Amino acid sequence: MDAALLLLADSRLPAGGHGHSGGAEEAVRIGAITGPEDLARFLRGRLATTGLVAAGLAAAACALGATADQTADHAAGETAGGWRALDAEADARTASPAQRAASRTQGRLLLRSARRIWPSPMLDALARAVPEGPHHPIAFGAAARAAGCAPHDAALATAYNAITGPATAVVRLLGLDPVDVHRVLAGLAPDLERVARASCATTAWEDLPAHAAPALDLLAEQHLRTEVRLFVS
Repeated sequence: MDAALLLLADSRLPAGGHGHSGGAEEAVRIGAITGPEDLARFLRGRLATTGLVAAGLAAAACALGATADQTADHAAGETAGGWRALDAEADARTASPAQRAASRTQGRLLLRSARRIWPSPMLDALARAVPEGPHHPIAFGAAARAAGCAPHDAALATAYNAITGPATAVVRLLGLDPVDVHRVLAGLAPDLERVARASCATTAWEDLPAHAAPALDLLAEQHLRTEVRLFVS
């Protein structure tokens, strides 16, 4: 893994990720997560569904960024159309309006930070092509490419973020022992590797993972209607 990707995957990156729980806050509120065992089940399910989908999209965005760099014509309509088309693939795979909004918010903030940290005509082109803010996996994959990383690295780091964000949120929400939570994450390491490999198994966008997670969709919509919230999503 490229060392720059460690910076990109760091939760301390100023891109707003600390404000999102990935459905964990609502799961805690309704009693679906009460301790490390529940958290492990939640994270395993999240990784196998939305985590896999996000990882595939990030890998595709990283590959598209490489293609754009090779053409060296980031203002071309074909390149802009490619970014819009891939962002539409992400939109189609995100059924919940609340999750779509959260994904675009995080993607917009990540892209803004990435353009300052790793200046790139490719990132500028993405910002122009999707002015409302690209979905988070698209921004992550493009940023990974700007940092000099490969699609597999982008997929692995995206899958990693899919479980570490909710895990950190649960530590804050329930006051769990961080060592116990990191033990849960360590147990998911083989699954992370499998998800990253599966995410890069195809280059055809229509064949990218499209696993649904209705429970997460419902949690996201319920969370949006909750008056007292610590996290945005």
